[in-house]
Amino acid sequence: MIQFKLSFMMFLQFFIWGAWLPLIFGYLPSLGFDESQQAMILNCFPIAALVGMFFSNQFADRNFAAERFLAFSHLVGGLCMLGLFFIRRPDADTPAPFLPFFGLMLVHCLLYVPTISITNSIAFANLKDPATGFGPVRLWGTIGWIAASLPFVFILVNWEKVPYISEGIMPWLQAALTKENAFTGDEFRRATALAFAVSGIASLLLAVFSLALPHTPPKPAVDRGESLAWLGAVKLLGYPFIFVLFIVTFIDATIHQMYFVWTERFLTSPAGAADGLNTGVGIAANWALPIMSVGQVAEIGTMAILGYVLKSLGWRTTMIIGILGHALRFTVFAFAPIGVIAISANLLHGVCYAFFFATVYIFVDEFFPKDSRASAQGLFNALILGLGPMAGNTLGPMLGAWYRIGGTDKEPIYDFQRIFIVPAGMALVAALLLLVAFWPPARRTEAPSTGITSAPH
Repeated sequence: MIQFKLSFMMFLQFFIWGAWLPLIFGYLPSLGFDESQQAMILNCFPIAALVGMFFSNQFADRNFAAERFLAFSHLVGGLCMLGLFFIRRPDADTPAPFLPFFGLMLVHCLLYVPTISITNSIAFANLKDPATGFGPVRLWGTIGWIAASLPFVFILVNWEKVPYISEGIMPWLQAALTKENAFTGDEFRRATALAFAVSGIASLLLAVFSLALPHTPPKPAVDRGESLAWLGAVKLLGYPFIFVLFIVTFIDATIHQMYFVWTERFLTSPAGAADGLNTGVGIAANWALPIMSVGQVAEIGTMAILGYVLKSLGWRTTMIIGILGHALRFTVFAFAPIGVIAISANLLHGVCYAFFFATVYIFVDEFFPKDSRASAQGLFNALILGLGPMAGNTLGPMLGAWYRIGGTDKEPIYDFQRIFIVPAGMALVAALLLLVAFWPPARRTEAPSTGITSAPH
């Protein structure tokens, strides 16, 4: 029963995030927000990640029972999500109100981000053998992220064009899933707002379910030695190989976020809107999220073989492969915007995440001293969840402003080839840095700890 409760907790935790994140990047321009306003909204999550890194570790889980903090956070955060659903443009010529949207998103993120580590804490505290039991529990978080995409296959359908199911299940399905019957234009944007309703309902469900989780009391107050471990972690950046990894992680986290910024718009933008230019793939809008979730499915497989790859190839080569996965994916997006090819490139998401980000967490666990290991994980987590995404969310809209080639404010047309060349080039630079400047010493003799921070993807 405990295993089920913890798994369902993880499922809902990442379902909430996966429901809105891939869609918001294309949704914000439709509300009439300019590039700077888009960047501010998108950076709510990275800002919350930086704040939450300290709040959850130094305050929340030391002063509140974890399950009660989880319930409160998802109750208020869920109401914020539902509030975002109701914010619309007053008319075609007037943008949606920015400050209410920004405020609700910021409050949601400030409350949601600490729950990522809180759910990990609840799982570790209530598993008999966390070293072997956490993986299967955390896997349901990835499944939740994937499952969040499935409702939109049907939500983003114009049901007025679909026959009654009484005419037969197969004709009904065929009509519902065809490109011709998917929402487009303003109808698509209005339907996209349901992402926030779906996320909000899931958040409220988790708030209620949290009260059924095992009681997880606050942790003991942090001692002075632990509170100063951050200084030790930062000082280790003086080692050249750690500093190089720090810089490369920042670059990789930036381009990783740019995948989310642009992929949904790239997949759903009409193909051939401008002669000779890459203006999109032109798939049905309701299929964008399931196609992007292919990457999370691939992630399950790559995580399964990660140990073998690390043993066979070593740290540096494995990380380089992960970064080159980004370069290849963005190169395919730039130069081969063809349905099946562009869709298949999303499979590289698993390589990008497992072979770099997961490897970085393992590497930090291996090489940092025991007394500063947790702080070092937090330091790199600040890059992966905070500073890197913040840079990606800022650079992404800037690229849109630079390489927009036509269309309207609601339905802009972009030169995706030029857009995707930028993160592809950044990935090549990061891989080159690892190749020439990342030379870690021999593996530490001290056995690494089993607790690896689990970052979302």
